[in-house]
Amino acid sequence: MMKWSVLRGAVLFELLLQPFASAVDQAASNIRSIYLFKDVMKSNTTALQTSGFNSVIMFGVGILGNGDIMYYSNTPGSSDVLAASNGTYVGGEALAAKVQSFKTSTSGINRVEISMNSQHVKDLMTNPGPGPSTPLYRNFAALKTAWGLDAVNNDDESLYDVASTVKFAQMLAQIGYKYTIAPYTNTAFWTSVVRQANAGLADPNLLLDRVYLQCYDGGARNNPASWAGTLGLNVVPLVWVTNDSKPAQGTTVAQARTKFTGWASAGGVAGGGYWNDYDIEKNGLSYSQYGDVLVSIFK
Repeated sequence: MMKWSVLRGAVLFELLLQPFASAVDQAASNIRSIYLFKDVMKSNTTALQTSGFNSVIMFGVGILGNGDIMYYSNTPGSSDVLAASNGTYVGGEALAAKVQSFKTSTSGINRVEISMNSQHVKDLMTNPGPGPSTPLYRNFAALKTAWGLDAVNNDDESLYDVASTVKFAQMLAQIGYKYTIAPYTNTAFWTSVVRQANAGLADPNLLLDRVYLQCYDGGARNNPASWAGTLGLNVVPLVWVTNDSKPAQGTTVAQARTKFTGWASAGGVAGGGYWNDYDIEKNGLSYSQYGDVLVSIFK
């Protein structure tokens, strides 16, 4: 009886995992990403377009308690910008043109995401909710149109509320966004989000279609293959470029090549990426050298 129970449990477990194993098998393997921490109005757009990256994630977008959307510059000499309010894009034509310029006929970039934490998400999903007439829905719709966005990236590192996170992701899907995550810890939370957000969906129509896994600082010990197995999705491991904020967490071009080569060989990865452009420019590093590492491994 005990043997049959164990066998029956093992078969059930395998059946439950089949959809997620399938998602891992089907994931893309050529994602070459970089997070844009620097104000995009001041960063080297040409270098970003021509150094092998095909995905950029604009860091520093946040929502306010009333559903307005801000773009925080994170750059000396720049000012924070109110990007969308009352269902209208208000961030200015110059900023819109800059973001749209990432994806041009001469650029290697084919996907632009915005990255945010979960501040105010739970409250706004409760009241007034995720409906199409709400300020938050209308603001994200206006921002998508103005900036030509493809996805919203969740960099939650503190709140971890599954229900509101999934509801927010589903709202974004109604607008036409994909949803991505940037975990460094708390696999149980992220596994619940992935499974609920993607319930009933299959690649290439997954809602939550990318996992940018932090493999530096708090996530320095993360194993991409292990995370991929747990989440049921291949992951995009991120390393922090050489920097003067936390030098011990920095990764040289040579070290990046070694890390990405090892992770690619181990399996479970959909590409690779970097945190972040600000440090590349501040420290006089080479976009092309870091980009070439990704191009040579994730073709």
